[in-house]
Amino acid sequence: MDYYLSLISFGPEGWASNILSGLVITVSLAVATLPLGLALGFLIALGKQSPEPSLRLASNIYTTIFRGLPELLTLFLVYFGATLGVQKLTAALGLNIQIEINSFAAGMLALGFVFSSYSSEVFLSAFRAIPAGQYEAGYAIGLSKWQTMRKIIFPQLIRIALPGLANLWLVLLKDTSLVSVISLSDIIRQTQIAARVTKEPFLFYGLACLLYLSLAVISSYFINRIGDWASNNKKRSAA
Repeated sequence: MDYYLSLISFGPEGWASNILSGLVITVSLAVATLPLGLALGFLIALGKQSPEPSLRLASNIYTTIFRGLPELLTLFLVYFGATLGVQKLTAALGLNIQIEINSFAAGMLALGFVFSSYSSEVFLSAFRAIPAGQYEAGYAIGLSKWQTMRKIIFPQLIRIALPGLANLWLVLLKDTSLVSVISLSDIIRQTQIAARVTKEPFLFYGLACLLYLSLAVISSYFINRIGDWASNNKKRSAA
């Protein structure tokens, strides 16, 4: 038992500091990806409702691609494709330099594209759940389209979409494990290294399981608190 405790300690033989840094990378990547995915998803949902056929088509193509491709393949396409694109651009400009896309940025973009394709469907369903009379009521009292969206539609939209977005957040936390394949030192990569060096895979992969489960439990707690807050706001508005 003392031997196993020493392996997961912060001592000279322990791997706790490495795994902790991997935990920080995992959480940072998920948190950085979330606003990107939400913003893109919201815009794609608007595009799917646009009266302009080209916007609807482009939005549908976007979601079809990123919902259809495996997340790992999307990650490879973004990481290696973006690097190749930058190199081609620098060569076209006559610059003899080698530029490689940062692994964190590539992971954030790839996961953001995937997250946005699914969140757009959640937003679209939420939009359709809001009665058309809500828009008409806003226009009737003299609000512009933007004011109606901001003051009337958006608060209802978030409340309706919250359960679906919460599930997508939990999926995003798990999908961050994919970035280990592009050498980003997240939880999975750090535990893989520790398991390979110490020959104790069960210990370190078990520790990785506990860390991901802990993130899910903590996330669920805060999601429930946000849900309670949204419900209380709805009750106050109705009163």
